[in-house]
Amino acid sequence: MGATLSSSQSPPFLEEEEHLNTAAAAATGDRNSKKLALIPFVFLIYFEVAGGPYGEESAVGAAGPLLAILGFLSFPFIWSIPEALVTAELATTFPGNGGFVIWAHKAFGPFWGSLMGWWKLLSGVINLASYPILSVDYLGSGFSPLHPSAPRYIAILCSTLFLSFLNYIGLSIVGYTAVGLGIVSLSPFILLSLISIPKIDPSRWISLGQEGVKKDWRLFFNTLFWNLNSWDNASTLAGEVDQPQKTYPKALFSAGILTCLAYLIPLMAATGAIPLDQENWVDGYSRLK
Repeated sequence: MGATLSSSQSPPFLEEEEHLNTAAAAATGDRNSKKLALIPFVFLIYFEVAGGPYGEESAVGAAGPLLAILGFLSFPFIWSIPEALVTAELATTFPGNGGFVIWAHKAFGPFWGSLMGWWKLLSGVINLASYPILSVDYLGSGFSPLHPSAPRYIAILCSTLFLSFLNYIGLSIVGYTAVGLGIVSLSPFILLSLISIPKIDPSRWISLGQEGVKKDWRLFFNTLFWNLNSWDNASTLAGEVDQPQKTYPKALFSAGILTCLAYLIPLMAATGAIPLDQENWVDGYSRLK
């Protein structure tokens, strides 16, 4: 059963693939008006990867300002850009909503395609469950009624139900909601970055951390990876985009620029304006200061 296809069998495979793509395009032709526009698509990718400069504070606490800044400058070139390029190439080659499941299926067969789907489902459930908690904790750090356990759990439940309802009513609504949420989530950081400009001391950017504080390399690299990963998730939207061969490269490039700037500007503003105390650099610290 592990035998490979011979060269004489390749044309039928290619013809079948072309037929499936043509049929899929014909089946969705009457829904073109509901396709994702470029700007909502950019923000959907942005939320798949980042969603705002939330959670980057741990990198400063783990390794100091200089390494945190260099990490968010270099890691996109080491990991994010290659992953985005692979996503753009494969999503335009197989423009279906299956995304990475289709890739695994075509490369290794239906078993591994199915396994990839279940792995990503498990990963998504674990990963996405953290975002409502992180958002509520950010709000709770400056809004005391969310500190008690009961109001906190209610807020997490309500935010999860609201976002689930948005996903249920349609992708186009989700896309434009993502634009609004992106503006809302980035506005406080833009405002605080502008306010911090008179207080910035550039010498704080080159600090390797406080003396006597041991660097936590595991936390540092996990923070970078978690904040700048998951570009392949954008592949599951390929069937909802007009002309993916043109749209995907533009959207991924725009989302990449937006993600890098959204992390670097608040990080440099906060580390330059606030005297370093690494123990305080936990989620929400830069916003509070």
